[in-house]
Amino acid sequence: MSNELKIIFGTETGNSESLAMDANKLAPDFGLDANFYGMDEIEVNDLQDAKFLMVICSTWGDGEQPDNALDLFEATEALSDSDLSDLKFAVLALGDTAFDLFCEAGIQWDNILEEKGATRVNERIDCDVDYDDEAEEWIEATLKIFSDIE
Repeated sequence: MSNELKIIFGTETGNSESLAMDANKLAPDFGLDANFYGMDEIEVNDLQDAKFLMVICSTWGDGEQPDNALDLFEATEALSDSDLSDLKFAVLALGDTAFDLFCEAGIQWDNILEEKGATRVNERIDCDVDYDDEAEEWIEATLKIFSDIE
Protein backbone atom coordinates (compact mmCIF):
# COMPACT_ATOMS: atom_id res chain seq x y z
CA MET A 1 0.00 0.00 0.00
CA SER A 2 1.05 3.53 -0.61
CA ASN A 3 1.15 6.53 1.64
CA GLU A 4 -2.19 7.75 0.31
CA LEU A 5 -4.27 9.79 2.72
CA LYS A 6 -7.95 10.43 2.13
CA ILE A 7 -9.26 13.53 3.88
CA ILE A 8 -13.04 13.71 4.05
CA PHE A 9 -15.10 16.58 5.35
CA GLY A 10 -18.66 17.01 6.52
CA THR A 11 -19.77 20.63 6.54
CA GLU A 12 -22.71 23.02 6.35
CA THR A 13 -20.87 26.35 6.50
CA GLY A 14 -17.49 25.49 4.95
CA ASN A 15 -15.32 25.42 8.08
CA SER A 16 -14.56 21.71 7.80
CA GLU A 17 -13.85 22.08 4.09
CA SER A 18 -11.37 24.86 4.80
CA LEU A 19 -9.53 22.69 7.34
CA ALA A 20 -9.53 19.76 4.89
CA MET A 21 -7.96 22.01 2.26
CA ASP A 22 -5.29 23.09 4.77
CA ALA A 23 -4.53 19.46 5.67
CA ASN A 24 -4.35 18.54 1.99
CA LYS A 25 -1.83 21.33 1.35
CA LEU A 26 0.34 20.27 4.32
CA ALA A 27 0.30 16.52 3.61
CA PRO A 28 3.10 16.51 0.97
CA ASP A 29 5.42 18.08 3.58
CA PHE A 30 4.99 14.80 5.50
CA GLY A 31 5.52 12.59 2.45
CA LEU A 32 1.81 11.83 2.13
CA ASP A 33 -0.15 11.67 -1.10
CA ALA A 34 -3.38 13.34 -0.01
CA ASN A 35 -6.73 13.93 -1.64
CA PHE A 36 -9.70 15.59 0.00
CA TYR A 37 -13.38 15.02 -0.65
CA GLY A 38 -16.70 16.23 0.58
CA MET A 39 -18.44 13.29 2.22
CA ASP A 40 -20.98 13.45 -0.61
CA GLU A 41 -18.18 13.04 -3.18
CA ILE A 42 -16.96 9.65 -1.97
CA GLU A 43 -18.46 6.18 -1.53
CA VAL A 44 -18.16 3.80 1.39
CA ASN A 45 -16.08 1.38 -0.73
CA ASP A 46 -13.52 4.20 -1.08
CA LEU A 47 -13.13 4.06 2.70
CA GLN A 48 -12.68 0.29 2.55
CA ASP A 49 -9.91 0.71 -0.03
CA ALA A 50 -8.12 3.47 1.87
CA LYS A 51 -5.05 3.07 4.06
CA PHE A 52 -5.20 6.40 5.92
CA LEU A 53 -8.30 8.50 6.59
CA MET A 54 -8.62 11.91 8.20
CA VAL A 55 -12.21 12.88 9.03
CA ILE A 56 -13.03 16.54 9.61
CA CYS A 57 -16.69 16.94 10.49
CA SER A 58 -18.80 19.69 11.96
CA THR A 59 -21.98 19.11 13.92
CA TRP A 60 -25.18 20.61 12.62
CA GLY A 61 -28.48 21.44 14.29
CA ASP A 62 -29.17 19.34 17.36
CA GLY A 63 -26.15 17.05 17.19
CA GLU A 64 -26.77 15.97 13.59
CA GLN A 65 -24.50 15.02 10.71
CA PRO A 66 -24.14 17.79 8.11
CA ASP A 67 -26.29 17.21 4.99
CA ASN A 68 -23.29 16.25 2.88
CA ALA A 69 -22.22 13.62 5.45
CA LEU A 70 -25.48 11.79 6.10
CA ASP A 71 -25.46 9.25 3.24
CA LEU A 72 -21.83 8.24 3.78
CA PHE A 73 -22.37 7.93 7.53
CA GLU A 74 -25.39 5.69 7.04
CA ALA A 75 -23.50 3.55 4.49
CA THR A 76 -20.61 3.22 6.96
CA GLU A 77 -23.03 2.18 9.70
CA ALA A 78 -24.30 -0.61 7.40
CA LEU A 79 -20.83 -2.17 7.02
CA SER A 80 -19.88 -5.36 8.82
CA ASP A 81 -17.76 -5.06 11.96
CA SER A 82 -14.44 -5.87 10.28
CA ASP A 83 -14.97 -4.13 6.91
CA LEU A 84 -12.57 -1.29 7.77
CA SER A 85 -9.90 -3.39 9.51
CA ASP A 86 -7.14 -2.18 7.16
CA LEU A 87 -7.93 1.50 7.75
CA LYS A 88 -5.99 3.87 10.02
CA PHE A 89 -7.96 6.98 10.95
CA ALA A 90 -8.18 10.17 12.99
CA VAL A 91 -11.13 12.52 13.56
CA LEU A 92 -11.25 16.28 14.01
CA ALA A 93 -14.69 17.35 15.23
CA LEU A 94 -16.03 20.89 15.02
CA GLY A 95 -18.83 22.15 17.20
CA ASP A 96 -20.12 24.88 19.45
CA THR A 97 -20.15 24.46 23.22
CA ALA A 98 -23.33 26.55 23.30
CA PHE A 99 -25.14 23.38 22.17
CA ASP A 100 -25.78 20.31 24.36
CA LEU A 101 -24.48 17.81 21.79
CA PHE A 102 -21.08 19.45 21.32
CA CYS A 103 -19.16 17.85 18.41
CA GLU A 104 -21.66 14.98 18.27
CA ALA A 105 -21.23 14.31 14.52
CA GLY A 106 -17.46 13.92 14.88
CA ILE A 107 -17.93 11.73 17.95
CA GLN A 108 -20.26 9.51 15.90
CA TRP A 109 -17.66 9.20 13.12
CA ASP A 110 -14.94 8.34 15.62
CA ASN A 111 -17.11 5.64 17.16
CA ILE A 112 -18.45 4.09 13.93
CA LEU A 113 -15.01 3.83 12.32
CA GLU A 114 -13.68 2.00 15.37
CA GLU A 115 -16.77 -0.24 15.50
CA LYS A 116 -16.15 -1.26 11.87
CA GLY A 117 -12.59 -2.35 12.64
CA ALA A 118 -10.53 0.74 11.78
CA THR A 119 -7.58 1.72 13.97
CA ARG A 120 -7.46 5.18 15.55
CA VAL A 121 -3.96 6.65 15.24
CA ASN A 122 -4.58 9.92 17.09
CA GLU A 123 -7.17 10.88 19.69
CA ARG A 124 -10.18 12.76 18.39
CA ILE A 125 -10.03 16.48 18.97
CA ASP A 126 -13.27 18.35 19.73
CA CYS A 127 -12.92 21.97 18.64
CA ASP A 128 -15.13 24.87 19.69
CA VAL A 129 -15.85 27.88 17.47
CA ASP A 130 -12.39 29.40 18.03
CA TYR A 131 -10.54 26.38 16.65
CA ASP A 132 -7.83 27.67 14.29
CA ASP A 133 -4.64 27.16 16.33
CA GLU A 134 -5.80 23.98 18.06
CA ALA A 135 -6.96 22.41 14.77
CA GLU A 136 -3.74 23.34 12.97
CA GLU A 137 -1.60 21.73 15.69
CA TRP A 138 -3.73 18.58 15.63
CA ILE A 139 -3.60 18.35 11.81
CA GLU A 140 0.20 18.65 11.78
CA ALA A 141 0.59 16.11 14.59
CA THR A 142 -1.77 13.69 12.86
CA LEU A 143 -0.04 14.03 9.49
CA LYS A 144 3.25 13.24 11.28
CA ILE A 145 1.70 10.11 12.82
CA PHE A 146 0.40 8.93 9.43
CA SER A 147 3.80 9.59 7.83
CA ASP A 148 5.55 7.46 10.46
CA ILE A 149 3.37 4.39 9.79
CA GLU A 150 4.91 1.84 7.43
